[in-house]
Amino acid sequence: MRPPILDPLFAPLSALPGVGPRTAQLFARLLDAAPGEARVLDLLFHLPHTGIDRRARPTIADAVPGEVVTLTVRVTAHRPPPPGRSRAPYRVLVEDETGDVTLVFFSMVQTRLDKMLPLGAERLVSGRIELWDGRRQMVHPDRVLDPAEAEKLPPVEPVYGLTEGLSARYVTRIAGAALDRLPELPEWQDAAWLRRAGFPVFGEAMRGVHQPADMTPFLPEAPARRRLAYDELLATQLALALMRAQGRRKAGRSIAGDGRLTGAIRAALPFALTASQEKAVADIAGDLASPHRMVRLLQGDVGSGKTVVALMAMASAAEGGRQAALMAPTEILARQHHARLAPLAAAAGIEVGLLTGRDKGAERAETLARLASGDLKLVVGTHALFQEAVAFADLGLAVIDEQHRFGVHQRFALGRKGEAVDLLVMTATPIPRSLVLSYFGDMDVSLLTEKPAGRRPIDTRAVPLDRMDDVVAGLQRALAGGARAYWVCPLVAESETLDVAAAEERHAVLRQIFGDTVGLVHGKMPGRDKDAAMAAFQRGETKILVATTVIEVGVDVPEATIMVIEHAERFGLAQLHQLRGRVGRGAAQSSCVLLYKAPLGEVAKARLGVIRATEDGFRIAEEDLKLRGEGEILGTRQSGAPDFKLAQLALDADLIAAARDDARLILERDPKLTSPRGEALRLLLYLFERDEAIRLVRAG
Repeated sequence: MRPPILDPLFAPLSALPGVGPRTAQLFARLLDAAPGEARVLDLLFHLPHTGIDRRARPTIADAVPGEVVTLTVRVTAHRPPPPGRSRAPYRVLVEDETGDVTLVFFSMVQTRLDKMLPLGAERLVSGRIELWDGRRQMVHPDRVLDPAEAEKLPPVEPVYGLTEGLSARYVTRIAGAALDRLPELPEWQDAAWLRRAGFPVFGEAMRGVHQPADMTPFLPEAPARRRLAYDELLATQLALALMRAQGRRKAGRSIAGDGRLTGAIRAALPFALTASQEKAVADIAGDLASPHRMVRLLQGDVGSGKTVVALMAMASAAEGGRQAALMAPTEILARQHHARLAPLAAAAGIEVGLLTGRDKGAERAETLARLASGDLKLVVGTHALFQEAVAFADLGLAVIDEQHRFGVHQRFALGRKGEAVDLLVMTATPIPRSLVLSYFGDMDVSLLTEKPAGRRPIDTRAVPLDRMDDVVAGLQRALAGGARAYWVCPLVAESETLDVAAAEERHAVLRQIFGDTVGLVHGKMPGRDKDAAMAAFQRGETKILVATTVIEVGVDVPEATIMVIEHAERFGLAQLHQLRGRVGRGAAQSSCVLLYKAPLGEVAKARLGVIRATEDGFRIAEEDLKLRGEGEILGTRQSGAPDFKLAQLALDADLIAAARDDARLILERDPKLTSPRGEALRLLLYLFERDEAIRLVRAG
């Protein structure tokens, strides 16, 4: 049960004065409150990103053009637009003893202006001073107040992200009402750490950011902002540490393989494992043999050979007499993993089953029966694997591919299919170290840093869209020489339907040039049609595959040597890197063409510059973090991974390690969180909705 002291924060926003049913809906949209209504807490965690400094109070003569100023003036003249020119602005002349300023209003009703700025009245006006034809003017002042209401003008006005229908002033007022609901909470941070870091208490930090006295709270190093970021990071690290401790406490079962099956697979491989693959295989074998449960992240760039490492781990589980399952995020990827693993496993005399949502009838029933009896030792599938109907005789190892597509808690669902199941999680999304700590802090990490021998660098070029004809001519020459190409269509909006329309349109255009050799694959196609399109491309029946980003992860056609990415400026760095990684998988020279719409903005220019300069996924990920922030890199909108509201990992990476160390120390000293600080930390976990961790404390 959530402690009652937090109830005012978890109350709906409609409980605040001034929030009606319509504006509650607008707040729900603004604050991404799903499901249902936004809460007081959601608004408090919606921090202003900057402020408007209204402290400058010069005379008119001293007001600097281009700056926001607050002037004390007297209204001297109204100048309505001439008759018949209703679109012309309405001007009001105001002055002080040093000069005058024209206030300019468009589409404003005269009666309202007469009331707001009556002739001869004294007023405070606040806004940006500009020069027009050598004269000072202020277009649509932000504030016009009677001097008696001067205290209503904050020294610094917070600037919030908004949605249509909610004004800046209204959101500021409701945020103030939300602050009034903030209870006095006990301190959960270590007193010595707070003094050393110079951090204020939680309530003071929250008020300092929402009701700033100056511009300090908006600086990257601002103590108030950093305090709140650290609270969120500590809540996450403590939750992860509790999950890790729970996993460690749950007795594992030692799976000691004899090397018979892994040796046979090794002998069947057409290449030698890289040094980092060998280390990962050894680390995993050590984890499987230990009496503790394995929770390990296998992180490797595109084409670094994670699948082979996963197969060796699964074969080790089979050697120990147990079962292993590999779960992939899409059906295309599950079927491809199966096609790649089955022949290698067959060399060691092991059969690999396949289970996806599309399997029906007798075939599915037979697979389920063989998993339940233990006759089938290895299986590859989609999330269909952790449906209720699926039972294992003795699942010992769960391998989860592209972990961020499933989310932090979902990864345990497959683990619950057996007793003391070891967990190996894989990702080809290169993740900066700071993000590994924040999203996977409860895991051991193995890195695959080399590419297999024989891989050649990919020639990457950026070409403006107006040279599309040159790209098509180049494709014609390459296809005549036996090449195959992907053509990835642009991200249109947050809408798969629009993405599909763009792909279908490009497919139609290319078919007019290349005929039946052009295939199409997108996420809205039925599974069988997708598989058929991929199979035709793999066999070489189609030479160009037009696709949406459905091919981003894992699709493997070594004969494909050309990747065209249309409107490359719309994609993030990590996505561009993943897409480029679909080529360069064979011995032939490969190329990637980034088609962009000129002129490029600064961020897009920087992004395309990085992707051309390097194929190092980890460097690309660090640059992506600087350019876009962590949510984009991990796709957290879809993933269920922690979505940070207060911490900005590009700015607060140093705090993650501190939070991780602090969480470890806390649990060493107070594993049940029963001390006074432990009780306060329970509040922190509830506040940041890491409730799963509280259940672990109780259960543990």
